[in-house]
Amino acid sequence: MSEPTRTDPACPSRQRRWTPINLVWLCYSVYFFIQPAQQGTWHAWLEALLLLACFLALYLGASLLPTSRRTKQYLTVALTLFGIGAYRLNAGAGVVFIYVAALAPCVTDSFLIGGGIICAAAALAAAEGAALHYGIWNWGIIAFFAVPAGSSSLFWALRARTNARLTLAQEQIEHLAQVAERERIARDLHDVLGHTLSLIVLKSELAGRLIGTDPTRARGEIAEVEQTARRALAEVRETISGYRCEGLAAELTRARRTLELAGVRFECTEPPPRLAPLIESTLALIVRECVTNIVRHARAARCYLTIVTTPERTLLEISDDGRGGVGHEGNGLRGVRERLAALGGHVAIDSKQGTRLRVEIPALALASAS
Repeated sequence: MSEPTRTDPACPSRQRRWTPINLVWLCYSVYFFIQPAQQGTWHAWLEALLLLACFLALYLGASLLPTSRRTKQYLTVALTLFGIGAYRLNAGAGVVFIYVAALAPCVTDSFLIGGGIICAAAALAAAEGAALHYGIWNWGIIAFFAVPAGSSSLFWALRARTNARLTLAQEQIEHLAQVAERERIARDLHDVLGHTLSLIVLKSELAGRLIGTDPTRARGEIAEVEQTARRALAEVRETISGYRCEGLAAELTRARRTLELAGVRFECTEPPPRLAPLIESTLALIVRECVTNIVRHARAARCYLTIVTTPERTLLEISDDGRGGVGHEGNGLRGVRERLAALGGHVAIDSKQGTRLRVEIPALALASAS
């Protein structure tokens, strides 16, 4: 399958314009006119001009035109065959092999193949010049200059390709960082808004039921809805900044209030232990997600939560006596797994009788988060 048409970052065609830098290397083509100048006949001059015209068409087509790699390869082969034939007619036409060597990085990305092309061009110039009984000052000089010309071209080509790869890698890293940041914001917004909106719904429903029988209490619930909405707005702002977690103790207090409002008894026998900030914020977000799911889906009467810290690991277990049967994981549970994966932890979910979520974070993560 042929390669798509593109410009090679290591070829002169990358520049897309005719500049003195592109054309300065054509100075070697003056060798085409050494033999006609010595012979002094119009026939020799005409022959030299025709050879020069063919050379320019092939070389400039291979080096400057924005053609595909395959086309450049064909043109380089054609230029090599032209050089073999022209060298027989004009002793100065051997400079074509210098240009063939310089085109090596335009036809291959391989350092070994490019070096082989350079050596082959130099050897071909020397072999044909010797076979044609040209003097060593003719074919020797051509073979000698073919090597540094091709080598320098190959060096700058490799440098250009390396820079291009580094630039591409940097762009990919920046793109991945942007994607990761968007996912973090989406995950945090889900955690914040999912919990808070559930609380607002519960209080709004309660206020609706009380508005006819107990208007005073209903107004109190509406006032709490307003406060909750304002707090949610502040949390969203803090989430965007990445500093929104109030700590595990505050999250447990919020969880108790939310569950009791939904008619679920919350049992957490011990106060939360002191943890590294990153671990604490992660566990707080997990508790928030679990409480939100219990309020929305579990239809539970009780919720149990335990946190145990040992020198080897930290364990969080939260369970309920609801209907269980977690069929698939939504964005919240996927966010829990992603957060734990970043810390080297894991989560296990059992929803056969109620739902029990068990989180384990190893001691290595605790040390690195400290």
